[in-house]
Amino acid sequence: MSMKKGILHYTTEFKVAIVKEHSGGKSVRSLSKEYGVSRYAIQSWCGLRAEVTIRQNTPVRRGRPRKNPITTEHELRLENKRLKMENELLRDFLHLAGRK
Repeated sequence: MSMKKGILHYTTEFKVAIVKEHSGGKSVRSLSKEYGVSRYAIQSWCGLRAEVTIRQNTPVRRGRPRKNPITTEHELRLENKRLKMENELLRDFLHLAGRK
């Protein structure tokens, strides 16, 4: 264990020792009482929690999620038409506002 305040960080040797004891036949509950570690932590170290193994196997995406890319030619044509209409509306607005 680290001696920092806040979240406890356990050494890999400590984790491996607990995993070995669990594979040797000790229950998660008894290990939790003996070492003062939460059952959730022991279960995640031993691979007994499905959500932890899923999280470890999938890459973490960072940043803002991307918009779905336009894939078909039809979608490209629709997007082009929408942009042309928007451009036309902006031109009309600027003309009425006295700019240009």
